[in-house]
Order: sequence, then structure tokens, then C-alpha cells
Amino acid sequence: MMTLSKAALALAAAWALLPAAQAQGTGYPGKPVKLVVGYAPGGATDIGARLIADALGKDLGQSFIVENRPGANSNIGAEYVVRAPADGYTLFVGSISTAINQGLYTKLAFDAGKDLVPVAQLNVVPNILAVSAKLPVNSVAEYIAYGKQHPDKLTCASPGSGSSAHLGCELFKLKTGTSILHVPYRGSGPAVSDLLGGQVDSMMDNLPPLLAQIRAGKLKGLAVTTAERVDFASDIPTVAESGVPGFEVAAWFGVFAPAGTPAQVVETVNKAINRALNANPDVRAKYQSNGFMLPPAPNSPASFQRFFNSEIKRWGEVAQATRLKID
Repeated sequence: MMTLSKAALALAAAWALLPAAQAQGTGYPGKPVKLVVGYAPGGATDIGARLIADALGKDLGQSFIVENRPGANSNIGAEYVVRAPADGYTLFVGSISTAINQGLYTKLAFDAGKDLVPVAQLNVVPNILAVSAKLPVNSVAEYIAYGKQHPDKLTCASPGSGSSAHLGCELFKLKTGTSILHVPYRGSGPAVSDLLGGQVDSMMDNLPPLLAQIRAGKLKGLAVTTAERVDFASDIPTVAESGVPGFEVAAWFGVFAPAGTPAQVVETVNKAINRALNANPDVRAKYQSNGFMLPPAPNSPASFQRFFNSEIKRWGEVAQATRLKID
């Protein structure tokens, strides 16, 4: 009788836990999921989000819908997700800017390190130091020398304050002791247009959209900013091997959930993303055509969390050293 009673109690306890288990991910997703992008349609974040949304929808049997909420270097979209229910049905597609913003903006309404849970990294996009064809430099060493000879006259454009292109310029200045003038634009398009026209001297932005202009001789690609050379542009050296040791900047993108999202939900989305990245030929083909690189293994929530924390710390130190602040 004692054995039966214990079995009955155990069964009752198990049934009592079923709703909690469901809340922690069993049966997820049971309705459409929103992927919030903090930028307008058409950029690298948006392209990556739509690629993975399609793959996740087919894998998990529910619609994953991209919703653009642009503004404040993606902070508006991030805040919207932070304030959403922590049930896995509203996710944020963030980027390196999500880490940069934490040390750059003085009046953030949230703490990215505490209020967002990293789910999985989506991709890495290499940046490149490209200069106007009119600028009389052909290497990183010549660029540094020119900057020292013309303090505050050599210009470095970016798609906006707080972008990886902007912070890349600031990190370069710190490591080389140069005084280069940052020129922020409202997006990559107008910045590249002025770079092509020679109105600005240089830019440290995403490689894929600049590569065609470099191959056509309209811009000069001095060096990629990743730690190693890039497969699809292996003839272009890295900044580090060009005389600036330890220099590394790469734009990255990833999926985040509001803090408190059940661990099983996070795991479900993480595994589906990794299946798409590693076993979906359509995703792999589109990554190659867009110049996206796969994130480093194991791409688990824990490894992405460690990386995200290190990025917040790293770029916070750069912002502090350069006294960069945005209200």
C-alpha cells in the first residue's frame, strides 16, 4: 500500500508540473513568433533576420514574422522586446551595436547585459578599411602615415554614430595614435556615395557591399578588420598583419529573448537556428551570396552569452577611452 501511495503521489506531482513544463517550452511554438529588427528593411540585420525567419518557420512549423522597429541605432527595437512578455513569442535580432550601445548611450531605458538573453549568433560580417581612389595611399602603413601628417584632416565615414564602422575607426585611432575625423551619415548608402565621390577619405564598413566597388577600382581596399583573411577576398590582408597587431572588428548578428524567457524555449530556438546554419543548403547558399560568415562553434546560448558579455566590456572600454557618449 505504501508503494502504491508513493506512486500515486509521484503521478499527481508529475501532472501538477505539466503546465509549468509547457510554459518552459513544451509545445513551443504554438503560435506565430515575431523577430524584431531595430533597423529599416534592406540592411544586413534585416536580410539576416528574414533568412533565418524563413528557415525557422519551415523547421518549427510556425510563422516567424520580421517586424522592423527602427531608431536610435536599434535601441527602439531592443526596448520593445525587453518590455514584451518573456514567453519566446517576441525575439530581438540584434547586432554588435547592441553591445556597443550599452557603453555609448547615457540614457538607455534597459540594460542589454541583464534584460536580454542571448539565444544564438546568426552570422559574422567582415568589415574592410576602404579608401577613396583619390586618396594617395595604398596600404595601412601609408594610411597611418598620412593620418599623422594630416591630423584631423583625414576623414573616416560611418553609417552612423555607434555603428561597428564608427567604433572600428575609434579603435584604430587608439591603436595607431592617429587623429582621424569621424563623419557620421544616416546609413551606409550616402556614406559610400560620398566615399566614391571623394568627399570623405575612408570608411571601415561591411565588406560585401563594398567589394564590387573595390574590384572595379572605384575604391581601394586596404585591409579587412577580421582576425584572419576572408575566404571570398583572400587577396586583401588583415589590419593586424598590416602593422596594427591585435586589431579585430567584425560585425556580428544574433537572436535575443527578453530576460526570464524559459530555458527550454531558448534551447528550442537555438537548436533550430543551428540546424539552419549547418544543414540547410538554401541558407548556406544565401549566406555565401550575401558575404555572411558562420558564427563560431558551438554557438550555444552559453557561448553566445560569454561572447556578448565580452563585447559589452570591450566596446564600453573603447567608448570610455575615447570619451564617446550619446544622450
